[in-house]
Amino acid sequence: MPDLLETGSNWLQDQRTRHMSRTVSYERGADSVSLSATVGRTLFEIEDGHGVVQRHEARDFLVLADDLVLAGSKALPQAGDRIRETQGTTVFVYEVMAPGSEPVWRYSDPYRKTLRIHTKQVARL
Repeated sequence: MPDLLETGSNWLQDQRTRHMSRTVSYERGADSVSLSATVGRTLFEIEDGHGVVQRHEARDFLVLADDLVLAGSKALPQAGDRIRETQGTTVFVYEVMAPGSEPVWRYSDPYRKTLRIHTKQVARL
């Protein structure tokens, strides 16, 4: 018997990708791939060890894990990778990173089908 929750989650992932995404370019060195990505954000709160809480906001890109293929192989995000997002005539460049010791990506669903990639804008072309 199929897992009803996984079936529903797959349907939602498909709807998100079809209706709530834009095309971005994911780059690692000379390798790149065009992906459908939904834009989101994560607010990190990091204590600096002296009782001060620093807040950092990341621009997140949600992509299907199976779509992140670089040099012919499935890949996972790595710090330093770049994502290019075009809005009108402007290209925004984001670097995959997260503050402190936070991971630069995580799965966004319990079935490991969607990656949530944390980034910071590093250029505007």
